[in-house]
Amino acid sequence: MSSGARTATVSRETRETRIKATLTVDGSRAARLDTGIGFLDHMLHALAFHAGWDLELTCTGDLQVDDHHTVEDVGLVLGQSVDQALGDRAGIVRFGSAYAPLDEALARAVVDVSGRPFFAGEMGLARERVGDLSCEMVPHFFHSFAQTAGLALHVDVIRGTNDHHRIEAAFKACALALRTALGRTTSAGSGGVPSTKGAL
Repeated sequence: MSSGARTATVSRETRETRIKATLTVDGSRAARLDTGIGFLDHMLHALAFHAGWDLELTCTGDLQVDDHHTVEDVGLVLGQSVDQALGDRAGIVRFGSAYAPLDEALARAVVDVSGRPFFAGEMGLARERVGDLSCEMVPHFFHSFAQTAGLALHVDVIRGTNDHHRIEAAFKACALALRTALGRTTSAGSGGVPSTKGAL
């Protein structure tokens, strides 16, 4: 991995959404977000901040239908941005795990930036919506993100009674795990691709 900035700009336009994202992995925690879904913006801000990213993302979606296409496609574009910013993934730590509490809620995230997309998680959400975000779309966001980022992601909310807290703890745990996994290795001879196969 070069010592240069790990950045990417990704655009996606369909009949359902128009999205543009610019990501800097080694950022200053600056975020400018406008998806049309306030609570999703709040969660993306938490993700970018705690992962140490700079993230600009705008989306115009068919929210008159529902929030499905917007949330799904934002996840896909953000994952693509991570994938492009990492390049061949040489010199990354690769694995990361973290716990994040938010008051009574506690979430755990484990990630392997393996090139093999997979998501599993248990959110335990009870409400239909938090703000304008459908609770059923929270795990779907993580699934979409993992697919295009090319990583295995496990996110579980271990406890909590408030769905806002449960969701936010999940995003923060994911951010912290990604911050570790996408970090640059520093030990001697560790700059290659972190796989016995020689490729991710």
